[in-house]
This record gives sequence, structure tokens and C-alpha cells, in this order.
Amino acid sequence: MTEAVPFAVRIIGWVLAVCGVLGGVAAFTLAVEKFHVLADQTYRPSCSINPVLSCGSVMSTPQAEVFGFPNPLIGVAGFAVVTTLGVVVLAGAVLPRWCWLGLQAGTVFGVVFVHWLFFQSLYRIGALCPYCMVVWVAMIVLFWYVTLHNLHHAHLPLPSRLRRPVSAVVDYHTVAVMLWLFLLAGLIGQRFWDYWRTLW
Repeated sequence: MTEAVPFAVRIIGWVLAVCGVLGGVAAFTLAVEKFHVLADQTYRPSCSINPVLSCGSVMSTPQAEVFGFPNPLIGVAGFAVVTTLGVVVLAGAVLPRWCWLGLQAGTVFGVVFVHWLFFQSLYRIGALCPYCMVVWVAMIVLFWYVTLHNLHHAHLPLPSRLRRPVSAVVDYHTVAVMLWLFLLAGLIGQRFWDYWRTLW
């Protein structure tokens, strides 16, 4: 029987760096597309592929500017910080506890926000933005691994009775996050099933 893969610091470094880059590129691209739309109302975003995968439909809604400015600007700034921290961790630096707790707070905000946007996209707007979905996946993975890292290294308080279950989750860290993403994919498939059927 093979031993479970241990949860190493290097894993969180790679997660931060890779998710930070992917999320940052997607957020930056969305910001550029948004500025093009603002400058030319007839502009068709590159991510407007069909009636369901349509960034243009999403960008034109109030949900795209929840705080009074384009949502992607939050991602551009946030993912830049995440990428930098990932590179620093991979270089061998030991981040202080307050830094991990700050990152935890940021990922909690981010994961709640992207799930709100997910709900709005599916059940209010009725369209999906491909670049947004990249950001959603990056944010979910970041939240999951940052939380596990903080629990595993006692940056977050953990009752003693929960230490063994958390250790088990840490050892098989990919299972829960994959189930999470498959659930969201299933909701997307179910919501737009009538359209997907027309493509066959």
C-alpha cells in the first residue's frame, strides 16, 4: 500500500504561484475587454462565443461592477499579491503567521464572492464568462489549499478532536477540491442542458 502524499510547504508555494498567474491573466484579460466595451459599445469581446459562453452579456450587468468599478480589477490586484507570495515561498522564505492569516481572509472573501457571481451567472444573468470561470477555479483551489495549510500548520485554531480528520483530508487533499469543482460543473451542465442538447 502506497503512502499518502504529505502536505508539504512546497505544494502551497506552487498552488499560490500557478493559481495566482492563471487567475491574474484571466482577470487582466477581462479588465482589458471591459475597457474595450466601455470605449466602443459595438465591440464584441473575444470570450463571447455563443449565447451561453458570453462575456459581453455578463459585462453589461450591474453584477459586473458590484463595488462601483469593474470586478476584474479586484482580481488583478489580488492575484498579483498571491503570485508574489507563491514565488517567495518557493524561494524558501518562511512567511509569518499574520501573512498566512491575511491570505486566509483574502481567500475567504474571494471564494464567497466567486460563488455569488456563480449563482448570479447561472440563475440571474443566464450566461457564463469563460475568463470568469478560470478565476472561479483559481479562487476555489486557492481557498482550499490555503485553508488546509493554515490548519495543518496551526495558523488557524483547531480543536484537538478535529486534528485527525484534518490530517486525513490533508493527506488526500485533491479529493475534496475535485468533488467541489465537479459539483459546480454539474450545476452548469444542468442549468444550460437545453442549450447543450442543441449542439449535438
